[in-house]
Amino acid sequence: MFVVLLRFGPHKDLAAQHMPAHKAWLHQGFDEGVFLLAGSLPAGGGGAILAAHSTAEALQARIAQDPFVAAGVVTPETIAITPGRTDPRLAFLAEAAAA
Repeated sequence: MFVVLLRFGPHKDLAAQHMPAHKAWLHQGFDEGVFLLAGSLPAGGGGAILAAHSTAEALQARIAQDPFVAAGVVTPETIAITPGRTDPRLAFLAEAAAA
């Protein structure tokens, strides 16, 4: 499982121009079962994604395809997490990480 931080980069001013393509990229990640959650960071800092059901290499390739990343709107940082304990409602996350 991974947390992907998408912090605004040097071309933040291009965000509006690339927003439709970025939203389509997010939609595809959800449709394919890789993205579980996406949202904004506080104070206009960018965004974050919770991802699973992917290898680190495949996720990095997917992130590189984000129009925001390609245009320098955001700079990505990926953090791998191995769930050790979850709320019972999120048990599927630990199961996915163990697979």
